[in-house]
Amino acid sequence: MNESCFMHVAFQIGLFWSLLFGVTHGLHSSAEESKTDQGNEWPHHRGDPALQGLSNATLGNQISLQWVFKTGEFLKSSVVVSNGLAFVGSDLGVLHAINLQSGKEKWNFKTDMAIEAPPLVHNEMVYIGSTDGFLYALQADSGKLVWKYETDGEIMGAANYAVRPKTKDEVIVVGSYDNFVHCMNAKTGKKIWKFETQNYVNGVPTIFDQSYVVFGGCDSMLYIIGMEDGKAVRSVEVEAPIAASVAVSDGVGYVGNMDRSVMAFDLTTGSQVWSYKQRSFPYFSSPAVNKDTVFIGGRDKGLHAIDRITGKQKWRFAARGRVDSSPVLARDTLVFGSMDGKLYLLSAQTGKQITSYEIGESISSTPAITKDKIIVGCEDGKVYAFQVESKR
Repeated sequence: MNESCFMHVAFQIGLFWSLLFGVTHGLHSSAEESKTDQGNEWPHHRGDPALQGLSNATLGNQISLQWVFKTGEFLKSSVVVSNGLAFVGSDLGVLHAINLQSGKEKWNFKTDMAIEAPPLVHNEMVYIGSTDGFLYALQADSGKLVWKYETDGEIMGAANYAVRPKTKDEVIVVGSYDNFVHCMNAKTGKKIWKFETQNYVNGVPTIFDQSYVVFGGCDSMLYIIGMEDGKAVRSVEVEAPIAASVAVSDGVGYVGNMDRSVMAFDLTTGSQVWSYKQRSFPYFSSPAVNKDTVFIGGRDKGLHAIDRITGKQKWRFAARGRVDSSPVLARDTLVFGSMDGKLYLLSAQTGKQITSYEIGESISSTPAITKDKIIVGCEDGKVYAFQVESKR
């Protein structure tokens, strides 16, 4: 995540029981119901529109390098996968479509400036934001430009997809450094609405119950706005700027901030459920959330497992570099990268390391997971694809 926010510079007992027993609290968005049944697909960089970071893949305990694809000298964008292609943006401003099996490029598309945002693939289209301020909509099979939408600032986070509840039209929602979240028609790129904040919007707008957009920003606010009209439903003042994305499950939003907290909020009331604080360090990682645990990386060089109900630590895994990479939970296996140059696989139950692979250069992006592969971008400018199997 971009760190420009630094320069500019939120429960009742009823919720406890509703989370404990899995009962719907207010408006509903279930982790188990929305878990991506992707098979060989990973079209959202956090798995689904609720950004829960969940995969149905069953990963083995042995990884081997399958191929490497070079994009340039630097890489921040995360990989997404659809229809046999891996998509990733580069610091050179190029969106690459890479054959998932061979690692060979099928097509590329050039923008005017660097691409740090992850792509989004939906309905045979790929949507990508660039630091040139444009969101581009391309045909996923050919890279042909269909439309582009201009904002007045850099786009650093991925776009998200939804269907508006009343009009039933398909829309794309994206944040920008022009301080706005923008909503446009998915097919035509025509603006539907835009919502103004007081500072940059770094993360991905989260879709909640197909009726609301949830996001935090560099103005230290958490926003819930109506999907239909882009009007504010509520806003909550938080402790510090938010550089990452909000994961939503069972009507509760989970997010780390740039001071030292991971927070849980009841999205129906705006009340803070809990705040998890360790030492004074920021979180640039977005959380993965299953039925009982929140998993998030921190700049204390740790991967933290937090009880969803109590907000207390379950375990912490110590890497050798800060963890800005957002973890993905593939059933019982956590996958994430670290600035120490390693890709890690951990047991979600115990936090014990299953295996790791030393790439040797910093990893800050989110891994893409299919049923037998992990694909991740590294800050050395390369994309690495790993085969994942069980030891015999």
